[in-house]
Amino acid sequence: MLTYTLNRLFIAIPTIIGITLVIFIAMRIIPGDPLAIIENQATGTSTVLTPEELVKVRDSLGLNDPYHVQYFRWVGDVLKGDLGRSFWRDEPIRDTILRRAPISMEIAVMAIALSWIIGVPLGVISATNRNTATDYISRGLTTFFLAVPAFWIGLVIVLFGVLWFSWRPPLSIVYPWDDLGRNLQMTVGPAGVLGIGLAAVMARLTRSAVLEALYQDYARTARAKGLRERVVVWRHILRNALLPVVTLSGLSLGGLLGGSVATERAFGFPGMGLALVQALGERDWVMIQNLVLIYGVIYTVVNLLVDLSYAMLDPRIRYQ
Repeated sequence: MLTYTLNRLFIAIPTIIGITLVIFIAMRIIPGDPLAIIENQATGTSTVLTPEELVKVRDSLGLNDPYHVQYFRWVGDVLKGDLGRSFWRDEPIRDTILRRAPISMEIAVMAIALSWIIGVPLGVISATNRNTATDYISRGLTTFFLAVPAFWIGLVIVLFGVLWFSWRPPLSIVYPWDDLGRNLQMTVGPAGVLGIGLAAVMARLTRSAVLEALYQDYARTARAKGLRERVVVWRHILRNALLPVVTLSGLSLGGLLGGSVATERAFGFPGMGLALVQALGERDWVMIQNLVLIYGVIYTVVNLLVDLSYAMLDPRIRYQ
């Protein structure tokens, strides 16, 4: 197990280095010059900066240094926890992330937990009752929630809550350690919308995996030992069937931590996804560069945890 873990760590480290290189190069080749826009906004004029003025601004930001110098300066600042300042808001990017990330993380974890609570049992029940009324109803529900966009469900929940229960979510970020009740008013809706949509995918994937495992040799051996079918399914079959579900959960968690822009807009809370969209619209390349780096690191870490969970679910994997 230790060798397996170290191998995965050695893969993750160069992956993160590659992510930093790709982000750095991409931000230098994207067309357009946000510096000219920023300077014009600050002066309130519509004139374009002269080449001499642009050179002076770039010198102050270190953008005229060789690329390798800029790259190592940026990586060094990131390692020290200094993510720079937003061009437009003149606030440290780290403060923006620390303010928005806890809520996005809370919603993502709640959505994943809800998808497991609903999706996995529904998939197992559907698979063990194949081609029955229970199976048809389950497949119909999952198909419906797969087809309906998450933001539409979010809008329906918001309208239903406001019109029928006079529900008013907080207009500002409320953390669970400050006021758990108001925090849940803000997070339960988005987490429910994202979790239900993901639960439909989980149910379909769990059903397919369980159907494939139902008649494997180890399942027939367990039945031959006299074990009840419920024990065979939940103790033996489900453990092997969970590998693709864990993979999907890891990928989904990485995406949810990055934020779901449509759901954030529907419920009106400022998350990480909305921050990236705003930065893209404003051409705030310092914010974009660091946010994309954080998303890349999140995906790498989540995939590392998924790989380690494989070894716990299937002992054969830890020796590979």
